[in-house]
Order: sequence, then structure tokens, then C-alpha cells
Amino acid sequence: MILIACVDDNMGMAFNHRRQSQDRVLRQHLLERVGASKLWMSPYSARQFDALPENVLVSEHFLPEAGAGEYCFAELNCPDDAEGIVLYRWNRSYPADMRFTLDLAGFRLTEQTDFAGFSHPKITEEIYMK
Repeated sequence: MILIACVDDNMGMAFNHRRQSQDRVLRQHLLERVGASKLWMSPYSARQFDALPENVLVSEHFLPEAGAGEYCFAELNCPDDAEGIVLYRWNRSYPADMRFTLDLAGFRLTEQTDFAGFSHPKITEEIYMK
């Protein structure tokens, strides 16, 4: 499974069981990154997309259901392991009570790109692989 997550400068993901932030340009960028590959997400995450492509699978139990090479967009939880990680950094600090806890020490940064979002002037996409 390839994990996709959005984090702030302190690796925060959520506050009070809600996503810290959302950005429509980031959502489009995420879908382009995934392409035709399977993308798993929770019903909570799916609500922020206008229309979901056929390759997007929505499930309450999306993390354990994702197979090798499939993407998972996680906003409110962080799994213990992944074969790859796509991190979107907000480049801001927000309050957080849920943090990205997966240790990046076992991964290597293979790609880093900055782009302008709708609500964030700079979003950084980082691709990590084992």
C-alpha cells in the first residue's frame, strides 16, 4: 500500500477528529498522481471530492483492504507500515491531536515538488519509497 497523507510543519494530520485543512487544487493533484491506480479512502475523505473516478474505492476499513501497489488517502489515521508514502505538506502549523507517526527513517525521498494550491500558496509533495 502506498499511503497518501497531508501534514503540517509538525506532522499534524487532524484536530478534534477533523482534517486540518483541505484544498481543491491538492485534491486534483492527488487524483492526477494516482492516475488509473486504485485509490482507497474513507467515506469522510470521499465527501470532499465533487465526483469520484471509477478507480476510487470508499470503505470504512480502507487501510487493511488496500493491496500492494494501491494507494490509500488517510486523513484521520496513520498505519504502521506502507511500501511508499506521498506526503503533502501544508507548510503551515495548525493545532493537531492526530499526527503522522510512520517513521520515515526506512524510506528515501525520491521526488519533491512544490505547487500552488487554492487556499495554500505553497504545497509541497514528497514521494518516499522503501
